[in-house]
Amino acid sequence: MQRRKFLQNAGMAGILAAGVAPAVHAQQAIRWRLASSFPRSLDTIFGAAETFSQKVKEMTGGKFEITTHAGGELMPPFGVVDGVQNGTVECVHTAPYYFFGKDPTFAMDCAIPFGLNSRQTTAWMYQGNGMKLFREFYKQYNIVNFPMGNTGAQMGGWYHKPVKSLADIKGLKMRIGGFGGVILAGIGGVPQNIPGGEIYQALEKGTIDAVEWVGPYDDQKLGFQKVVKHYAYPAWWEGGPQLTLYVNNKAYDSLSAEYKAILEAAASYAHVDMQAKYDAKNPLALKELVAGGVQLFRLPKDVMDAAFKYSEAHYADLSAKNPNWKKIYADFAAFRKDQNLWFRFAEAGFDSYMQSQKL
Repeated sequence: MQRRKFLQNAGMAGILAAGVAPAVHAQQAIRWRLASSFPRSLDTIFGAAETFSQKVKEMTGGKFEITTHAGGELMPPFGVVDGVQNGTVECVHTAPYYFFGKDPTFAMDCAIPFGLNSRQTTAWMYQGNGMKLFREFYKQYNIVNFPMGNTGAQMGGWYHKPVKSLADIKGLKMRIGGFGGVILAGIGGVPQNIPGGEIYQALEKGTIDAVEWVGPYDDQKLGFQKVVKHYAYPAWWEGGPQLTLYVNNKAYDSLSAEYKAILEAAASYAHVDMQAKYDAKNPLALKELVAGGVQLFRLPKDVMDAAFKYSEAHYADLSAKNPNWKKIYADFAAFRKDQNLWFRFAEAGFDSYMQSQKL
């Protein structure tokens, strides 16, 4: 009887050992570095990386730690794709449209002029084909991508003089991020691609005539209102720009299934949290800017129309030349068409009524 009991216990011990081994492996201590394209002063955008790393740490009981580094600490703000592609760091957090020079297709993972708004972008990525298509695209860069933040529709920038017609765009030197600069150049402007931490100095010195960044909360922190007072809306180039977490494919493949799931969950949490922060913080910031003498103006229709017309022609041209762009844009454009048909009725109908009320 004792011999049989011993064998039974030994068998159970073997089963437990077999079951525990993967869990022990999953809980091994891991240390990663994340390079951001943004300065620490922007607690919303850079803050998304910190939120992400904190969630990973919490969900792994401190076993998986990711240190976050602002733009310029480990590598230049616009050097992060090379850094993660080459494995210099395990992951980075950035705005993909910064890298349209490598391939214009990068921009669609963030924002293109007259593209999708924030909710539509999230729908395309999570429930449409966006994630699948970009996972295929990023394989050539050794990257695994995760949506990680969105600012929502942005403001149309700061100007020394208000833009009254398309003629005022001619020769305008404007700091504008990513793909929007291509379209701005197409309608007569002179785009300047400047990292967030260097914009104020360029505006103050007169190196540029205008600047766009994000919206009231971030713009106020960067102090643009101290230099210029004319603030435009909307940013036709960024209806819902998505920030993205890039993970080096080898680093990702080295993770256990549990840690991969945690990484995805933490990125999704940071994605929602960042949008919520902007929606909560922008209203008060806008009130304060206007109270301080900032004058709002809407970009003229002829500017919007010219930019839209040039954008559509440019996208068609890219589809004819760039197989990567053609494959993803065809799906993107079809999704955009259906989304705008839907939003036109329920969302826009409700929003327009509520915004007309005296609350």
